[in-house]
Amino acid sequence: MRIRSGHLAIAIALFVIEVVIALFVRDAFVRPYLGDVLATAMVYFAVRGLTSRGRGAAAAAAFGLGAAIEIGQALHVLDLVGLGGSRWARVVFGGVFDLKDLACYAAGVGLAVLLDRRRRPPVSASA
Repeated sequence: MRIRSGHLAIAIALFVIEVVIALFVRDAFVRPYLGDVLATAMVYFAVRGLTSRGRGAAAAAAFGLGAAIEIGQALHVLDLVGLGGSRWARVVFGGVFDLKDLACYAAGVGLAVLLDRRRRPPVSASA
């Protein structure tokens, strides 16, 4: 396994932002929409940082995870597994299915791929 420290650093920074949003932001835009955009971007950069997967596979994994969580919301999976009353489970997995969330996930993955393409690879020691 090859760790890409730049990608991993971005994922960690996005995770910290997500925690701040979850703990302190109570609004109708940042938490529900920007939070979803950043969440899938975070997963994308984590996949790129911790695996040798390329952009396409990382994008598919990030969007697929978001879509799976959203489908789980539609099927009330948290209630089915006994976590429907857990505040933390609701923060992490959400509670209400919304098609707009899928658009946010797609936007997050798209922005992450664009940012990733613009990143410069580290200069090798032999250069």
